[in-house]
Amino acid sequence: MIAIAIDENIDAIKELAKEATYPVLIDADHLFSDLYAVSNVPTVIWIDENDTIIRPNAVEVGSDTFTEFTGISCADHMNQVKAWVQEGVVPEDAQHAVDDFDQNEIAARLHFRIAANSLRAGLDEASEHHFEKAEELAPLDFTIVRAAMPLRGGNPFGEEFFELYEKYQTAGSPYHGIPRQQQD
Repeated sequence: MIAIAIDENIDAIKELAKEATYPVLIDADHLFSDLYAVSNVPTVIWIDENDTIIRPNAVEVGSDTFTEFTGISCADHMNQVKAWVQEGVVPEDAQHAVDDFDQNEIAARLHFRIAANSLRAGLDEASEHHFEKAEELAPLDFTIVRAAMPLRGGNPFGEEFFELYEKYQTAGSPYHGIPRQQQD
């Protein structure tokens, strides 16, 4: 198991990863999310030792920290992982086809990269322009909009996030991968 954080704040990731018993990598340039069509986090992808995707992107969580907020418990997914590792049992939803990004989503990712690199270079005005363009092109993509929040001086756990989450839910929780339904 490997965790990949699409974040630039290494100190925050260190704090979140303190209890982790597996490697936690930083992907500030979002190469992983671009490669595997990840549009929301947390996302889990099962890849075996031969680099074969066994189960594509799925909205899954590794703990019940946010169950009250999301309505998603980790128990079902953890049981599926155990069955796969111990018995080779792959869930039926593993055959789910993940849609490719559309042209707007691709352009949004490019604008996000330009924005982040412009910010690193001290080009604040250019950075803000490209963050705005990325959000305009993919307004419900958490790997863009939420990831930009701390880079733009916002709080990814604050009011901006809750506004984004409400818009996302109102739009039917669009997601590239296996959708996960809230549990009763």
